[in-house]
Amino acid sequence: MPPNEQIYEHILPEAVEDPLKTLDIPGFDGYDEQYKDSEFNMSAEEYKEKVLSKPFLQRTDIKWGNLLFMVVMHAVALYGFLTYPYLEKKMTFVWGWFLAIVANFGVASGVHRLWSHRAFKAKLPFKIISIICYLTSGQYSAIWWSRDHRLHHKFSETDADPVNAARGFWFSHIGWLCMKRHPEVLKKAKQLDLSDIANDPVIKFEEKHFQVLRLMFTFIIPTLVPVYFWNESWYWAILSQCFMRYVYSLNCTWGINSLAHRFGGHPYDKNIEPSENFLMTLATGGEGWHNYHHAFPADYKASELGFNYITNVNLTTCLIDLAAKIGWAYDLKEPSEKLLKAVIKNRGDGSHPISHETVKTE
Repeated sequence: MPPNEQIYEHILPEAVEDPLKTLDIPGFDGYDEQYKDSEFNMSAEEYKEKVLSKPFLQRTDIKWGNLLFMVVMHAVALYGFLTYPYLEKKMTFVWGWFLAIVANFGVASGVHRLWSHRAFKAKLPFKIISIICYLTSGQYSAIWWSRDHRLHHKFSETDADPVNAARGFWFSHIGWLCMKRHPEVLKKAKQLDLSDIANDPVIKFEEKHFQVLRLMFTFIIPTLVPVYFWNESWYWAILSQCFMRYVYSLNCTWGINSLAHRFGGHPYDKNIEPSENFLMTLATGGEGWHNYHHAFPADYKASELGFNYITNVNLTTCLIDLAAKIGWAYDLKEPSEKLLKAVIKNRGDGSHPISHETVKTE
């Protein structure tokens, strides 16, 4: 049994019997329609030899349109960050910063902890707020995000991991969005039971109207607010919201896949790459405690200590706790103290204080 399986297997849906069965859920058809049947049926070794080992310009797995889009989008955003008149247009900059926090909350609390991991349950008002915040991030649909994330945990840093950090820093950060899915990702994706997400009324509505909702909450509303509320120019409104804020928000999420899988300590499990990364915790509102999260993915806090201004910045957990107090969030899952201590002592790298506690004997 793999090192982490006992800890997280209970929170991941079981696979369907037929490994090539396409589940009848929104968005599954065309998960990566650009694949040829011959590539889909390749073994991992064949794919590496016939596709991945080719010279860069001859690669058949690169999505050149996506790559060009990413380069242009980041170039425009960089130009914006270098030329933006921060002192003259403080309101527009603060508005963009606020929306980035909103988007990060939607990712962390909504598609990540609530829908992907089922780490807690939520009532309709909280779900609606979470999905609106998530749509502000401009990422792909919630069910696609959740499917990729469940794959990421179940097959972490293998060919079946969509953001496989073993393929390098840049692949796990942004390259995976500029390349076709590895055949193992496609095969394993068709084994996941996502019915719990697909049957959620909020997700059904989001899937049905996804393109319109994303356009509205990612670009239209963020641009119109500064133009019509404090007479911002269209030029700076578009540049700051559709490029600067959008690119910053995306890289916050992507940084968890790259930076938090490469830099940081391993107090909970030294046998895995995900790390405790304080920088990414600040950038994402609490998602950077990644070694803990991969050891205990069902914990609604995604960290050991919850929200503490000094020792453990976790804005998302703070907001979930507030929602729980008014009845909007409930059944908040956490590991037992016994399990936490056992994992730290048996798998941690020795940096956690609990690692040095003496075992009491009768």
